[in-house]
Amino acid sequence: QVQLVESGGGSVEAGGSVRLVCVASGAIASPTCLSWFHQFPGKEREGVAAISGGGTDYYADSVKGRAFISRDRDNRNTVYLEIQSLQPEDTGMYYCAALGGFCGARWPSPSNQETWGQGTQVTVSS
Repeated sequence: QVQLVESGGGSVEAGGSVRLVCVASGAIASPTCLSWFHQFPGKEREGVAAISGGGTDYYADSVKGRAFISRDRDNRNTVYLEIQSLQPEDTGMYYCAALGGFCGARWPSPSNQETWGQGTQVTVSS
């Protein structure tokens, strides 16, 4: 079983940035696609970014150019998500998710994910 633990959320002013951390542990298959999802209050979860086992990254159109996902060089089961130029609409819970296999076209769908973390809250004030 895979466990995911997120950290790094907090309160940020608009225009600022945040770096979120997801640590995966347990029976992690190879390859595994690790993704970040955002849930604005009252809305459904939406895929933000994903990274494959080989390091290929994927982004939602809403964050392209201002979000960067990466794996830790020393511990590839640790994934970072940095989002720059934050806006109030970026407020919400950010969840890490794991999906066995390649990311491909499957990663943005919440229903495809096999494991979820508890999430970390990001609040962007204007």
